[in-house]
Amino acid sequence: MLLEILKRNNAKILRHDEKVILTLVPNDKLRPTAELLFKAGCYYATGVGVDERLLGVGFSMYHIFNCEAEKRYVILKAVASNLRIPSITPVISGANWAEREAMDMVGIFFDEHPEPLRLILPDDWPEGIHPLRKEFHYNERPPKVEFKPPKREKKPGVMEVPVGPYHPTLHEPEVFELHVKGEEIVGAVYRGFHTHRGMEKLAEERMTINQIPFLAERICGICGYTHNCAYAQAVEDAAKIEVPERALYIRTILLELERLHSHLLWFGVAFHLLGFDSGFMHTWRIREAFMDLAELLTGNRKTYGMNLIGGVRRDIDEEKKKKVLEILEKTKKETKEVLDNASGMKELISRMEGIGVLPKKEGREIGVVGPVARASGIDTDVRRDHPYAAYGDLDFKVPVYKDGDVLARFLVRYEETFESFWLIEQALDQLPPGDILNEDYELPEYAIGIGVTEAPRGEDVHFVITEGGNKVYRWRPRAPTYNNLPAVPIMLMGEKLADAPIIIASIDPCFSCTDHMVIVDGEKVCRCSLDDYLGRL
Repeated sequence: MLLEILKRNNAKILRHDEKVILTLVPNDKLRPTAELLFKAGCYYATGVGVDERLLGVGFSMYHIFNCEAEKRYVILKAVASNLRIPSITPVISGANWAEREAMDMVGIFFDEHPEPLRLILPDDWPEGIHPLRKEFHYNERPPKVEFKPPKREKKPGVMEVPVGPYHPTLHEPEVFELHVKGEEIVGAVYRGFHTHRGMEKLAEERMTINQIPFLAERICGICGYTHNCAYAQAVEDAAKIEVPERALYIRTILLELERLHSHLLWFGVAFHLLGFDSGFMHTWRIREAFMDLAELLTGNRKTYGMNLIGGVRRDIDEEKKKKVLEILEKTKKETKEVLDNASGMKELISRMEGIGVLPKKEGREIGVVGPVARASGIDTDVRRDHPYAAYGDLDFKVPVYKDGDVLARFLVRYEETFESFWLIEQALDQLPPGDILNEDYELPEYAIGIGVTEAPRGEDVHFVITEGGNKVYRWRPRAPTYNNLPAVPIMLMGEKLADAPIIIASIDPCFSCTDHMVIVDGEKVCRCSLDDYLGRL
């Protein structure tokens, strides 16, 4: 069916294999092709703007669709004509942020985009300067321009309540502008990207393919390893690198270990926001055991540094395997006891049941992923639908609930936690012998690769275009929160202001981890901008 849709719209097939269909679509056929793919059951995963002038192409937009029924990703490539490409947001709302990001970072304009506003660049960034164009260097600092915010009309009887950028119930800097009438939320606006760190530019300009995994892992302080894997898989896909089977199993074990500590962290935060601090302390106490396990297997509690292109850096011997199984047995009992007690507390259930509902239809249109999608009746999981690492050899269930409320998101994570125990036990039991790293490969020039993982928060997508040698021409990571955040204003509408913190937290949002950047010179730590730091020297 997918090929029929593409051929009917004069799409030129550039790559077609069991994982990806890459096509070049004429601009006048882009919107109808995207709409037909969506109606065929493919959801919008992400979009990537690329400056391909050095390749003799111009500026391009790659729209990536996850087509679960056929277990493929379909990539629609469109080339800008006079810097303009038709917007597909009018027919697929999930493309909104990706097109606005390409407008900011590359300078592509999308005709008939319903909200052609800045997404990532700050308001005082000068017009006409786009950081991901190739002539812009990673260490450039353009001068600020004066910006006057537009006047806004206030609605009678409606109060604006800012939550963030710093707020007791938010753990990272972001802004939710809540419009409140009495106690009821009648409108919500999100503004984020306060901590954009320019990782893509740094990777493309300064780093080699085997240095980027260590940068990719720093995208997130909680689930960095899944980004590390997604990046490695994207390069391995582009270069057709065979990864040893033992390395794939080790990656699986670490990915599920990361899901365990991430979900327990979320349970702790949720309990704290609901006023159940005993639950918060117990879940975080148990989580410590998984951090210790990570240190046993990788040498680090976080940012494991385990992956290279072609495999992993450390093996798991019999002694470590035995220790992991002992700790898993103990923590599984403790985890079940705490979560079962919590889920039996009527006070907690009443704060989650029927609160923050995301209907399935809206969720699919936005392209939500992970536990947020599965709690709204969307049966999706990259581990099952696009098997990677060792997931294709292992047995596990994908929990799906229909209610779409905070309680459903709680229950999805509850079941997933115990599936992760089961997956690690299986992977350790079936761990095959052999090498853990394949270094016998060459990186092709300008090959396109895609790597996807099911992070604790949902689908991670990493897109690369190789440059040859040991460099990448373009790297675009997309975290699951990017797709889930646009759903939060829908969840907040009509709810009480007091429930806003747990509704926001229920998607397990993950924002950038530092305000600007942290500079360590060996004696002191400066949390400031680079310019501020240099000015103090």
